[in-house]
Amino acid sequence: MGNETMIAHISKLAAVSAFALALSGCTMGSFLGGDQEVRLAGVSASQAQIDQAAASAMPAIATECPPIRIRSGAGSYRVFANNRSSDPQALRYQGVIDDVSRNCVVSSGQITVQMGAAGRVILGPSGSPSNISVPLRFAVERDGVAVYSQRFDVQVAAQQAGANEFVHTLEGIAIPYVGGESITIWVGFDS
Repeated sequence: MGNETMIAHISKLAAVSAFALALSGCTMGSFLGGDQEVRLAGVSASQAQIDQAAASAMPAIATECPPIRIRSGAGSYRVFANNRSSDPQALRYQGVIDDVSRNCVVSSGQITVQMGAAGRVILGPSGSPSNISVPLRFAVERDGVAVYSQRFDVQVAAQQAGANEFVHTLEGIAIPYVGGESITIWVGFDS
């Protein structure tokens, strides 16, 4: 190979390298805070956009079942005689959520959840054996938006002074799942 051919070959390599470097500089601008990132900062999808994307999205595989949590301040429920909530002797009964659980199946872009809560009702000084209804709410949040919420009046046969247990489960709650969403299942008494 002659000097002229070698110089021409090196010149072509240099031109291709310069072109590739120029292209990489164009695409790196948004990673380093270019106009595109500034323009999109703080932008999030609306619920309609999420629903539209979910309808046409390929099914995603969830790596784990969403967590189930007891909503802060909603883990106990008290009922007092004559609305005397400052008098401990007026307590008719108190409900407490002891445990929550969930099980998930992912298929066709949805997470189908079976969820439940177990607890007990304890009669207070002003309580008497009877059938008691405690308001229990299950809710599902996806990216801070409620996608499911329902209240159930759970019947408890409080026939003794000790703990009277209850269990309530739901099956087949379907949550659209595109991928990457933050999903949380909430349980609590609805007062």
